[in-house]
Amino acid sequence: MQFLYNLVALLLVVLALPVFIFRTFHEAGFAERLRQSFGFLPEDVLKPVAQKKCIWLHAASVGEIVAASPIVKEFRRELPEYPILVSVVTASGYAMAKRIIKDADSIIYFPLDLPWLSTWVVGKIMPRVFLPVETELWPNFLKAARRYHIPVMMVNGRISDKSVKRYHYLRGILSDMIGTVVKFCMQSKIDAQYIIELGADPSRVIVTGNTKFDQTYTDVSDDEKQQLLDEMGIANHHPILLAGSTHKGEEEIIFAAFKAVKAQFADARLVLAPRDIMRADEVIHLAAGFELTAKRRTILQEQSGTGHEIVILDTIGELGKVYSIGDIIFVGGSLIPHGGHNILEPAAHGKPILIGPHMHNFKDTYALFSSRNACLTVTDVNQLVEKVLELLNNDPLRQAMANETLAIIKENRGAAHASALHLKGLLAQCQNKLIRRRNG
Repeated sequence: MQFLYNLVALLLVVLALPVFIFRTFHEAGFAERLRQSFGFLPEDVLKPVAQKKCIWLHAASVGEIVAASPIVKEFRRELPEYPILVSVVTASGYAMAKRIIKDADSIIYFPLDLPWLSTWVVGKIMPRVFLPVETELWPNFLKAARRYHIPVMMVNGRISDKSVKRYHYLRGILSDMIGTVVKFCMQSKIDAQYIIELGADPSRVIVTGNTKFDQTYTDVSDDEKQQLLDEMGIANHHPILLAGSTHKGEEEIIFAAFKAVKAQFADARLVLAPRDIMRADEVIHLAAGFELTAKRRTILQEQSGTGHEIVILDTIGELGKVYSIGDIIFVGGSLIPHGGHNILEPAAHGKPILIGPHMHNFKDTYALFSSRNACLTVTDVNQLVEKVLELLNNDPLRQAMANETLAIIKENRGAAHASALHLKGLLAQCQNKLIRRRNG
């Protein structure tokens, strides 16, 4: 099975070469990303961590980086003697890591999961421990970790329904991957159950909670909120509706709902953040079809403007803070069967939250917030309009939802600290084993 996996991986790399070449010449920063993905890491990036027994934390993209940021802070506090390396897969994840993870000594792109490449990079860095965030398990990399006797601990572990099905196709190498991980710090009991069903030793599985409850990078002052409103040209307008991480097929529903809301609240404004910022122009065109004027956030930053009803957020890593200016928040990926997105960022600001019914990628968070009426579910444009107007016309209800979201956040903090303590214990155990081996 490992041979077949490697054959497919190599074939995919070969087939992708024309795409790599095209993007190298047409996409800023891609050449450096590609170099690092093939293991050619800059000397100044390697120097603080290579051969220095670093803690290597791997987070694939933006969502995992958000989860990793409070963990890195706790590692720095509890284990200050170890350098910290953070790796990512995507360009958006890299930009987000640079933006919000200030305690890392180095940030790199993760190597492609090719057999010789993983071994080479792991041998070059020789971390003290490797920590994949959520479900970042890569067969060749974990095999290299075993070869160099590097312990692996999963943090903020999450296994979606889709991941369970996908891993079943890797049954032949799944046992090796699972067996390499010495401790699984999982987000919930359901995630713990899933990882055990996939073959994890129950004695290695613990529930620490979701580290996204501990995030602080979204914190903003009143002055920062005012600056955001001023830069977007919506400072003197009310209410501000905010739709975050929207997908194709959702914007039309949101624009139709917004137009209906404006019929009663003429001064209303909408900030919309498409999940893929490359769709910004497409979304602006969609808004025009509803006779709504939309402008890009980046354009408004460069030159102030008025006369627009919608701001399209086309920046990376800013949404968590921008949620602070919204009066009512809709979180996308949920009106279509995508599986939803993180609702903890708007919750951290104490906002009433609306979502669609498709939240299976965040089932535990969704269940928690729904059970306490801290978020409301809508299925179509009519329900979206109904709930927005109900909240805008009912201050006590809106405040009750806001208070409940803050209460849930407060009650569930501590996962990042728990992860740091478990890592501390793991490193102590490894050190004791090494001493016994030397004395044996």
